[in-house]
Parts: sequence; C-alpha cells; structure tokens
Amino acid sequence: MKAPPLRAEHGQSSIELVALLPLILIVGLAIMALLAARSAAGDAAAAAEAGAMALIQDGDAAAAARAALPAPARRRTEIDVDGRRVIVTVRPPAQPQFLADALASTASANAGPEPRP
Repeated sequence: MKAPPLRAEHGQSSIELVALLPLILIVGLAIMALLAARSAAGDAAAAAEAGAMALIQDGDAAAAARAALPAPARRRTEIDVDGRRVIVTVRPPAQPQFLADALASTASANAGPEPRP
C-alpha cells in the first residue's frame, strides 16, 4: 500500500506573509518618517525666508517666520534671529522624541548687510 503524498507546502504562503508583515510595517513607517522630515525641511526654509523678508522691511522676523509655518508645525519650531540672519528649526511630528530630534531640519536666511545710518 502506498502512503498518501505529503502536503509540506500547504499554507506556506500564509506563513511567509505573516513573517513579512513586520518588515513591511517597518519599511512603511520609515518611509513616512522620511517624508515628514522632508516636509519639515521645506517648512523651515519657507519660514526662514519669510523672516528675512520681514527684516528687510523692518518688521518682526520671528513673527513673520512663525506666521509662514502651517499651524501644526508652529509647536515644533524654534526661531532664532541673530542680527540680519533668521534661523528656523522644525522637528517633524515623530514619536519617540529622539527620532523627531534626529530628523529635525534647520534652515537659515540672511537679510543682507546691516543698513547704513
């Protein structure tokens, strides 16, 4: 009498899918974190430029830079005005905090030389 054939591959694709799900999740989260970091870089550059333009027009550079940011990014932003230079640092919305700090973007814009009296 012959033994029935073994079904060694039955359910194999399900097991492979379950094994790959954590890897797919990690790659997806990494892509989202990098996209958030890129968005933060664009926000920082636009805010620094707006602050420098305000300095050129004798306005409040920090207020102009903050106004140029989207509302959710304003809480995660540091603005420093050093003479005629505006420096803006934006942290992306990432958890845990060390990841947001590691992906923070800093941009600066210069309003030109000091005006002559």
